[in-house]
Amino acid sequence: KYISKTLNSVIRQTYKNLEIIIIFDNDTENNLNFIRNLINKDSRIKLIINKKNIGVGLSRNKGINMSKGKYISFLDSDDLWKKNKIKKQLSIMKNNNYIVSHTSYEIINRNSKILGKRTAVTFKNINSLLRSCDIGLSTVILKKSILRKTDKFPSIKTKEDFVLWLRLLKRNNIIHGIDIKLTKW
Repeated sequence: KYISKTLNSVIRQTYKNLEIIIIFDNDTENNLNFIRNLINKDSRIKLIINKKNIGVGLSRNKGINMSKGKYISFLDSDDLWKKNKIKKQLSIMKNNNYIVSHTSYEIINRNSKILGKRTAVTFKNINSLLRSCDIGLSTVILKKSILRKTDKFPSIKTKEDFVLWLRLLKRNNIIHGIDIKLTKW
């Protein structure tokens, strides 16, 4: 329903040196054909089709394993990036030597009306995050090199990203909050 807008928000990034990986984890042929038509817009897009539905966590791991970049970012199929998201966030990360960051984001409805906002804060340890996971997955950028095999997304129905953030914090990584709204959720 939203994939066209979502993909366009990636293609239109002011930061152009992107590797765009779409993991298709759905069994509907119509949806696959729709996505195949969309990816013709940009040669940077790689489409990976799961033979069977494996779930969001394992699909994300597949994308991480196939990626060649130094940094990893995630985008759910119904979220949107503002056009300067990657450029601005990467610049802040590089200037401050951050290895993981997330940003504030706007909460929108189906008509893109803003309903609210989540403010990004810095998490320095597990206890700071345990009360509530206010890290929007689609706002995160991290250095790929910090991901160990045990740090990947687990195969669970929901909150798989929360588990990864806790694993990263357990190893004394800081998840830096950048209070700039660069994503719409």
